[in-house]
Amino acid sequence: MSTAAFHISSLLEKMTSSDKDFRFMATSDLMSELQKDSIQLDEDSERKVVKMLLRLLEDKNGEVQNLAVKWLGAPLGAFHASLLHCLLPQLSSPRLAVRKRAVGALGHLAAACSTDLFTELADHLLDRLPGPRAPTSPAALRTVIQCLGSVGRQAGHRLGAHLDRLVPLVEEFCNLDDDELRESCLQAFEAFLRKCPKEMGPHVPNVTSLCLQYIKHDPNYNYDSDEDEEQMETEDSEFSEQESEDEYSDDDDMSWKVRRAAAKCLAALIGSRPDLLHDFHCTLAPVLIRRFKEREENVKADVFGAYIVLLRQTRPPKGWLEGVEEPTQTGSNLHILRGQVPLVIKALQRQLKDRSIRARQGCFSLLTELAGVLPGSLAEHMPVLVAGIVFSLADRSSSSTIRMDALAFLQGLLGTEPAEAFHTHLPTLLPPVMACVADPFYKIAAEALLVLQELVKALWPLDRPRTLDPEPYIGEMSAATLARLRATDLDQEVKERAISCMGHLVGHLGDRLGDDLEPSLLLLLDRLRNEITRLSAVKALTLVAVSPLRIDLQLILAEALPILASFLRKNQRALRLATLAALDALARSQGLSLPPPAVRTVLAELPALVSESDMHVAQLAVDFLATVTHAQPASLAEVSGPVLSELLRLLRSPLLPAGVLAAAEGFLQALVGTRPPCVNYAELISLLTAPVYNQPVDSGPGLHKQVFHSLARCVAALAAACPQEAAGTAKRLVCDARSPSSSTGVKVLAFLSLAEVGQVAGPGPQRELKAVLLEALGSPSEDVRAAASYALGRVGAGNLPDFLPFLLGQIEAEPRRQYLLLHSLREALGAAPPDSLKPYAEDIWALLFQRCEGAEEGTRGVVAECIGKLVLVNPPFLLPRFRKQLAAGQPHTRSTVITAVKFLISDQPHPIDPLLKSFIGEHTSPLPPPPSLVRDLLDDILPLLYQETKIRRDLIREVEMGPFKHTVDDGLDVRKAAFECMYSLLESCLGQLDICEFLNHLEDGLKDHYDIRMLTFIMLARLATLCPVPVLQRVDRLIEPLRATCTAKVKAGSVKQEFEKQDELKRSAMRAVAALLTIPEVGKSPIMADFSSQIRSNPELTTLFESIQKDSASAPSTDSMELS
Repeated sequence: MSTAAFHISSLLEKMTSSDKDFRFMATSDLMSELQKDSIQLDEDSERKVVKMLLRLLEDKNGEVQNLAVKWLGAPLGAFHASLLHCLLPQLSSPRLAVRKRAVGALGHLAAACSTDLFTELADHLLDRLPGPRAPTSPAALRTVIQCLGSVGRQAGHRLGAHLDRLVPLVEEFCNLDDDELRESCLQAFEAFLRKCPKEMGPHVPNVTSLCLQYIKHDPNYNYDSDEDEEQMETEDSEFSEQESEDEYSDDDDMSWKVRRAAAKCLAALIGSRPDLLHDFHCTLAPVLIRRFKEREENVKADVFGAYIVLLRQTRPPKGWLEGVEEPTQTGSNLHILRGQVPLVIKALQRQLKDRSIRARQGCFSLLTELAGVLPGSLAEHMPVLVAGIVFSLADRSSSSTIRMDALAFLQGLLGTEPAEAFHTHLPTLLPPVMACVADPFYKIAAEALLVLQELVKALWPLDRPRTLDPEPYIGEMSAATLARLRATDLDQEVKERAISCMGHLVGHLGDRLGDDLEPSLLLLLDRLRNEITRLSAVKALTLVAVSPLRIDLQLILAEALPILASFLRKNQRALRLATLAALDALARSQGLSLPPPAVRTVLAELPALVSESDMHVAQLAVDFLATVTHAQPASLAEVSGPVLSELLRLLRSPLLPAGVLAAAEGFLQALVGTRPPCVNYAELISLLTAPVYNQPVDSGPGLHKQVFHSLARCVAALAAACPQEAAGTAKRLVCDARSPSSSTGVKVLAFLSLAEVGQVAGPGPQRELKAVLLEALGSPSEDVRAAASYALGRVGAGNLPDFLPFLLGQIEAEPRRQYLLLHSLREALGAAPPDSLKPYAEDIWALLFQRCEGAEEGTRGVVAECIGKLVLVNPPFLLPRFRKQLAAGQPHTRSTVITAVKFLISDQPHPIDPLLKSFIGEHTSPLPPPPSLVRDLLDDILPLLYQETKIRRDLIREVEMGPFKHTVDDGLDVRKAAFECMYSLLESCLGQLDICEFLNHLEDGLKDHYDIRMLTFIMLARLATLCPVPVLQRVDRLIEPLRATCTAKVKAGSVKQEFEKQDELKRSAMRAVAALLTIPEVGKSPIMADFSSQIRSNPELTTLFESIQKDSASAPSTDSMELS
């Protein structure tokens, strides 16, 4: 006997020991041994191991039993068949415990066994399901149904092929008079719906009917008497409490389990079939609302849960168009839901005052979801809601959880319902909220302070006139908040909430605080000095400073400003950002009343913050500098030099964000706009342009292209701030652009600055400018030509009557410069107001369509962009003509028009959007338009899109290159665009896609060209996260192309690029594998288990897989894709 066989034999012997610890450790050691690849059991040993594990299923010790069940379901592939044949007879065991454990073990085995064994198991279970009239033991029948439910939960994705035989049989058994059997049937349906939603499609009507029937199944209780009592209900709650004490209770009643299973099945149905949402609102919602009166607490929680799933599925899509249109459409889901709100409130009225905490928590969860889906819909039902909230807030007999839930619900309600709805209820609401603010439990106090803050914001907003007098309430609110603010022995969260709440009170009602204002401000100052509370205090001070009430802060400013200045040196970035926002708000509101010495202390810290290392901090710092320049120009004198040098260094950064540039423009305008100016205009222009003008003539641009644009914007901003200097600046720029001695950089900056400065005064300079610009279009420098083209368009946009006819004439007369002149036209069309372009639309239209058939693809691209911008000038008139060109034009013209469509599409609402909807429906383009334009057209578009993903043999040709033959696929670009469009739909219209159909075409892409495989690997990784159930159903088919890619070898002698492409392809495929492995049940698939072991056994693949896992841990969003 070998050493391994002897070791296993000794472990089997120990598994029969009388000591439970021996048995447990021996079982654990045996399973560890069997996991080793070096262990190979013969048939006799296999049989002994399986028999011993089955024997341990009946062990007296629970831990040993659990270990045996766990290992019976584990992927011990060598004896899955033996396990199956040993377990199936146990389903007929006379002992209930054995049958239950066998059911659990078979469920785990079903997920891990081979396809043939799974088919054998499914056939065995189906053969044991007799017809409804055949005599059989109820216990045996229940066991088989429970086993099917267990298999469905563990391996439902593999049951899809058997459901057509299985579901009708289970439906029949639901009608037998056996509540435990009905529960098992409904639980099986729930598993089938969650795991195989597509295959369950034909059976949904019957399953829905059964669920609706059995969710009301309560033969031992008469709900009609409850309804009669409800009609006679008075305000006296004592009677209802006594009534609830006498509710029917019967320990032998099993019907509640049937109702609970039906409710869970309905939740699974709603969650798995979003396409049937409209039907669910019409058929399921009314039944669920009526079942809110359920007497059994567990069932009621699941009924609430099912209705909450329905509400979550009803949330409008994120697209702006749906958010505006849907609620007003008669017959839409939101419209139906709005009509059901009164029924929901009526059904919940008694539940909100139920003695059961769980019932009230369910009510608050449901109402929170409803308010989120339909904001404003609960306003007219406020009396019922307020009564329920107050009831729970006053309930001190039970745990604090329900009071926190009531406060959280009230906070959400203040954010979704109009303020006027709360006015009449404030005397009722405020006292219990104030009592919660003073509650000794920190979580309740923190939640109550948050509610009080929301009350102040909602009822006394700063952007509208006050409609509610705060006088009766302000004293109580202020006293409660001050009491919390003064206390020092509080939890950190309560301290922060109290500071924030006081900030809102002072900001919104500071003019009514009276004697409480001074102590409130002094307390805020005190909290600024505390390291733990300083961030909250800074934010509260900002709220007070931005208030339109103009609260007088002289009491604290002299001390607060040096403290704030010290915060600018701290490492805590959030504190620096909050401090800069607070300083800016103080400078705007207090202005000249800020003490100059304190302001200078703050300004001394700013040069270090104007840095490329943190652009957001730099932007806020420059904004504050601009505000101080307007408020106290004298204080800026000492730091203007250091600040300007840092700012000019920042402007030379090629990574300058638009926000920082806008802030810099505002600061520079403030510097020259004060009287007298802080810095002389000419000196500032000289400082700005020095980096370009001080360069040697022949050194080239030197600086990054983006820097020229930034400097030009700043020059234009200064010219706009000093109109009297603008003409002189423009004249100097024209001279610099024309001068032969000017370097390339100077010319580029001059043209870009002219483009930003815009219209030049007087006919003389304009004629000179035209000549200079036309001359520059022939410059040997590409940068100068591009800058001149840009300037010609931008200057023309400011003076259309003079420049546009000239520009159109030049396009006709100068075919060699056509590309640059079309760029100028594009800039003019983008910058000019649409109404001013309408008189020229016909001339531009004719000129552009004459150039659609040009040989240069680059020129046609610019023409397409010009056409798109032109159509936006007058969509109702030009879009029909645009469509005619698409139908009747030459091939190049049609291609140009299709390209122009993407320039008609905007992220923001535009009058052309309704016209575009019909256009996109008729002419599907591979360019991904916004979801709001295509959602309603997907039924028509998707078949056309999927058709373009197919490989067309008629577009594949062979090209002879000397002795070699090269295959060219002319359809590749279209296929690639179609897959890109599929990816876009995955991100924006997931709910409208049939994922199974989508996966069919994705499978084809996994075997296509390199570029398409890269796309489909990314899509597969995304789908594994978004829709794990359908992916799991076909994981066996998806693994093969991934395996083929990961194990492919490049031919010897291939060029370096081929090796690089193959490595990138392997890496992308491995990312998809890693994403698939995050699906909880995918490891049970035999093919995936085999591939995983192949990866582990191959050092190269193991290294690759581990590196991808590290990348995923450091950057979770690796599945995004750039489609530009």
